[in-house]
Amino acid sequence: MRVDLLSREYPPEVYGGAGVHLEYLARELRKLADVRVRCFGADRGEPGVSAYRVPGGLAGANAALQVLGVDLEMAAACEGADVVHSHTWYANFAGHVAKLLHGMPHVITTHSLEPLRPWKAEQLGGGYTISSWAERTALASADAVVAVSAGMRRDVLAAYPEIPPEKVTVIHNGIDTAQYVPDRGTDVLEKHGVDPARPYVVFVGRITRQKGLVHLLHAARSFDPAAQLVLCAGAPDTPEIAAEVTGLVRGLDRDGVVWIQEMLPKPEVIQLLTHATVFVCPSVYEPMGIVNLEAMACETAVVATATGGIPEVVADGATGLLVPISQAPDGTPHDPGRFAADFAERVNALLADPARARAMGEAGRARAIEHFSWTRIAERTMELYASLGT
Repeated sequence: MRVDLLSREYPPEVYGGAGVHLEYLARELRKLADVRVRCFGADRGEPGVSAYRVPGGLAGANAALQVLGVDLEMAAACEGADVVHSHTWYANFAGHVAKLLHGMPHVITTHSLEPLRPWKAEQLGGGYTISSWAERTALASADAVVAVSAGMRRDVLAAYPEIPPEKVTVIHNGIDTAQYVPDRGTDVLEKHGVDPARPYVVFVGRITRQKGLVHLLHAARSFDPAAQLVLCAGAPDTPEIAAEVTGLVRGLDRDGVVWIQEMLPKPEVIQLLTHATVFVCPSVYEPMGIVNLEAMACETAVVATATGGIPEVVADGATGLLVPISQAPDGTPHDPGRFAADFAERVNALLADPARARAMGEAGRARAIEHFSWTRIAERTMELYASLGT
């Protein structure tokens, strides 16, 4: 069977969870099928991987139109595939056109949904209407939809009631626990100015409304002053949110704040996760949250928002602590002050009890190994392809 995986992201150009997902899914599916990866950006040089750039005539166009231009070239190249499998709205239209043009089944994995990310209008302008149209069109006609969590499945059916429930299957994201393993070295900490002798709280994520960094920085005002705060946070969506986050970081009246703005190599992230007392995930929208699995695999306790698919990953009271949130339709907390206070309270509870945090970290790694294997995820994905008659 030939499977064409379509995505904006693929290593080394990875910006979020979808890119991580593609890396490992492709690796495991290659053991079971002929896999071709089609992605955006620079040439990869990896066998079976083709990259596509924005067509010259669209160089100055709205970003959403540029995406559709890339999608058309990707769709043309899918001729001969037995199934096309697209990831995120950036590639969904490519899969949809490939299905219409070449007649093969189209599978979509939903890592996020445009109707639940209204802040993207700030980033894309009128292009947000186009991205929303492309996603709805592709999902409505897809042969199967994969949700990365049960929470995501509920969101898909609520946002797109025209999709028959039997078409939406839950296949969780996974984690490579042979790669994400505790690293007890301290060279990376020292390189970035993190004191190995002091406890610290770590955040890893993009600077976007979705990841809730602004709420974390409000909560950080109440963190135990003995702890450091390490922010692996870059790639801001807009100049406005970049300025807001910069102002909040500068306004923190505490020492031990380390802000790493460049995208770090995976081994460096693993060491930073390993030594943290607490990993924090203050997201207001998170269909699954691979980064929580990464922290758990590194034996680090997690404090995360009880939203989306996160409660399916983080076992409250066992591998970390969940923070309740009451949200408006755009994800904004109804009471941001309460959310920040609750977040700080749970972080401080683990900072004050490092033995409990260590036990949660150990339980987190055990849970990651037992429940989130990429091998099993690939097998279930192949079973889904087979059910479509491919």
